[in-house]
Amino acid sequence: MALGAWDWGVIGAYLVVVLIIGAAVTRKATSGQELFLAGRSLGFAAVGLSLFASNISSTTIIGVAGAAYQTGISVAHYELMAALILVFMAVFTIPVFLRTRITTIPEYLEQRFGPAACKYVSALTIFLSIFVDTAGSVYAGVLVLQTLIPGVPFLPACIALAAFAGVYTAAGGLRAVVYTDVLQAIVLLAGTGVIAYEVAGQFDFSWSTAMAAVPADKLSLIRPLDDPALPWLGVLIGLPILGFYYWGTNQYIMQRVLGARSLDHARWGAMLAAALKIVPLFLFAIPGALAFAFLPHLDNADQVFPTLIVQLLPVGLTGLVIAGLIAAIMSTIDSTLNAASTLVMYDFVRAEQRGWSPARIVWLGRLTTVVFVVIAAFWPLVIRNFPGLFTYIQQVFSYAVPPMAAVFLMALFWPRVTTPAALATLVVGHAVGAMILGWKIYAQGAGIDDGLPHFTIVAGITTLLCLGIGVLVSLLTPAPVSSHVEGLLWESRDAATAGGPKDYRWHAGAIVLIVAVLIWTFR
Repeated sequence: MALGAWDWGVIGAYLVVVLIIGAAVTRKATSGQELFLAGRSLGFAAVGLSLFASNISSTTIIGVAGAAYQTGISVAHYELMAALILVFMAVFTIPVFLRTRITTIPEYLEQRFGPAACKYVSALTIFLSIFVDTAGSVYAGVLVLQTLIPGVPFLPACIALAAFAGVYTAAGGLRAVVYTDVLQAIVLLAGTGVIAYEVAGQFDFSWSTAMAAVPADKLSLIRPLDDPALPWLGVLIGLPILGFYYWGTNQYIMQRVLGARSLDHARWGAMLAAALKIVPLFLFAIPGALAFAFLPHLDNADQVFPTLIVQLLPVGLTGLVIAGLIAAIMSTIDSTLNAASTLVMYDFVRAEQRGWSPARIVWLGRLTTVVFVVIAAFWPLVIRNFPGLFTYIQQVFSYAVPPMAAVFLMALFWPRVTTPAALATLVVGHAVGAMILGWKIYAQGAGIDDGLPHFTIVAGITTLLCLGIGVLVSLLTPAPVSSHVEGLLWESRDAATAGGPKDYRWHAGAIVLIVAVLIWTFR
């Protein structure tokens, strides 16, 4: 598609503003706590908008719309479950993490189980963050841009995306990441909102007309047990586990929560993000499903969003939507880069414990980010040449989650869990996951049915197995010595702004009610 001068002007203006924001906060990054946690001074709006933006990549927008086009809006359960998980985190676990004053999420495991558990989880998180989240976002983002703007060269585009996000991330740290995420969230919502509006216009803004134009099952959130896209059992036992890990224990998501100026602002930020996670149902999923009515013969479902841009948007608005897609790409890249650098500096280098000066910590932190930028820029070449390798690494992510989720759940909610139990859960759980993944790879290569249920159901069952391992080993080993970390969960339950519209409990109740009403409405 050919972009007009107004389109390029909108895209250029957006990129300039991002650089200005990044440059404006760079001078504040004078210590490790400032570079990696923004000096623990972030307000709730910045926390909430950044949580939302860092989660939404271009692949999320394209993928959710494409899945809705192909199989219906049940894919929106991932977004709605995220809203419920954020409520859960605000009520129960965010207070624990903030009161322990940790800098990385694996650091909490060190306080509970010692350094081995911390380094194990941290190393795996770094690998997945850089080789799956960061490099994968660069790779997928460039493919999206090549679809919308033919002729974009692959490698230069990868380098440009990684370097652009890396410059302000390395220079300004978490504060630059969060403040640019605020802008990127606004641009993202505006761009996708334009598409949703134009799709609604195809049906004269009549919901009854839209419903009559597509098969009923495309607008249903509740799908049968044998549904290949997302069965109802997977929603019940799998999505909560995957969501708990991603939103509650993933460093690149939780880092902005750890940087909040107070417990209240952390909770309000989580509530804002939870409210925003309801929006993709209307901006990504429903427009994708309704597009089936007037674009019924697309060969590739993932082309539905780019096709909507080409067919429905005039000059100028096209640039806004493309700017929104670029914003989605960079908000994920900058978040994962900053988080991976934080894990290296605090879980492995331990610069502050070595007594290093703030200037030396900042310098090494920036250098670490630069190294990760180089990997993120060039690893997409490997992904392009060996697509099967990237698919397997992505699958590793889904099988790596249950053991880590189980360990965090036990650490937070069961003081009796022991260090041997935590380590056994991680090692045995990942061994089981590796065997399942190995069987899937073999079955795919042999062209036979692997006989496994939907991966969300497998995740739920594997987590139950991991919890069982943890409980059994804990009961067979001596009880842990009591520590200050135990009991913080229950001490933090009432740490809220008492009463009134600022009470996070009112916000939590409203979000849960809205999600329940939506599920009932689109059942």
